[in-house]
Amino acid sequence: MNRLALPIAAMTAVVVASNVLVQHPINDWLTWGALTYPFAFLITDLTNRAAGASAARRVVTIGFLIAVVMSAFLATPRIAAASGAAFLTAQLLDVYLFDRLRNVGKWWTAPLASSTVGSALDTAVFFAGAFAFTAVPWVTLGLGDYAVKLGLALLMLIPFRLAIRTVLAKPA
Repeated sequence: MNRLALPIAAMTAVVVASNVLVQHPINDWLTWGALTYPFAFLITDLTNRAAGASAARRVVTIGFLIAVVMSAFLATPRIAAASGAAFLTAQLLDVYLFDRLRNVGKWWTAPLASSTVGSALDTAVFFAGAFAFTAVPWVTLGLGDYAVKLGLALLMLIPFRLAIRTVLAKPA
């Protein structure tokens, strides 16, 4: 079995689920998709740490292609297009930053910095593309979404560290 099959499947599932869930607001500041999408950054960062930037880019690219097609049917074409643009640019930026920072500072520097910057780009591109010029309060949803992404980026450091130490058996 291809060593990237699991991260690709996980990435696809996270992105498709997030694209469906973003259509369901919790309030004017948050959608259910905000709670699932940050896992995409965890998948990217774990793949990058375990298999390198090239493998992480493959996971992002293949996951992107599958998820955009599925999202066009399970969400809306506009959400699929906005998600695709946001996902591809943000995740590739995450891969680049993580790779540059992987040996700088503490073990948490690369995943936290790359997820924080990637999340900002993702949020701006997605919410503007998916909901601008609609009745959806996309600015407040974007702000709420980014706040959740920042909080979850911090929380994702726990499974990142555990996976690197135990499952991948590589020092972080």
